[in-house]
Amino acid sequence: MKVLVTGATGFIGRQVVHLLREAGVELRLASRQPDTMRMPGYDAPAEAFLALTRDVTDVVHCAGLNNDQGNAAEADFRAANAQLSARLAHAAATQASGRFIHLSSIRAVIGARASATIDENTIPDPQDAYGRSKREAEIAVLGAYASHGRADAAILRLPPVYGIGMKGNLATLMRLANTALPMPTGALTANRSLLSSQSAARAVWHLLCHSQPLRPIYLASDEPPVSVAAVIGAFRRGLGRPTRLMTVPAGPMRTVATLLGERMFWDSLTATQICDPSLLASEGWAPETSTLERLTEIARLRDPRRPV
Repeated sequence: MKVLVTGATGFIGRQVVHLLREAGVELRLASRQPDTMRMPGYDAPAEAFLALTRDVTDVVHCAGLNNDQGNAAEADFRAANAQLSARLAHAAATQASGRFIHLSSIRAVIGARASATIDENTIPDPQDAYGRSKREAEIAVLGAYASHGRADAAILRLPPVYGIGMKGNLATLMRLANTALPMPTGALTANRSLLSSQSAARAVWHLLCHSQPLRPIYLASDEPPVSVAAVIGAFRRGLGRPTRLMTVPAGPMRTVATLLGERMFWDSLTATQICDPSLLASEGWAPETSTLERLTEIARLRDPRRPV
């Protein structure tokens, strides 16, 4: 087995590389960093994608433009996520003999402010440029393999992923938790599915190695879901802060968030979003079950030289 990992120096890519190396897998690493093979742009010549996938058996595609890039336009997301994924998948389908695992997001299915329980059969309804680009990438990858008469590509949809170096809303929540003052967050009882970066890597390894035929779509998540208030409490414990979560009615908090221009962020915190990983678990993958303990440890181990 020789595996190409794209986005190998990224947040999840690093965990995938670490696990595969521990398993003794031969690797080819691709990213924008100089110590790996250069990741082609979406508009690179076809030969660049063929060279990237030549002599590898399997591909784990982690590379992409994340939704924490606040200045990215829809065209940027489409190029980096959908068009690049399509070209990589076509090249891999022609010459890589093994599996293609594409890391996607639940944003390909639901918006950040929607409340839902989702599984692999949920009808996609992305609500922003990032989500639309991820859904287009899913269609392109599966279509590329189908056009070559192959069914050994799979989409792995992920909820918010946590770990050292995380970004996005979870990093924002940890910054907000770093105060000695009481926090009016006790009303944030909406449950959310999260996923540790290590568990995401284990899901990738499982899909590469398990003996059953691949299904087109999988979801991974920790079990059970946790409330936003519990997440903030876990961060506060790790940061050495007293819990002090005050129960404040949602209405006034929504008004304050609106006045501060943070209504969308507030709505995302109050939405219940639960991922059902039972398909993946039925094939032998074990979900993480100590989410809050891990979040506490991440906060405790933060780099003291950097602001939370």
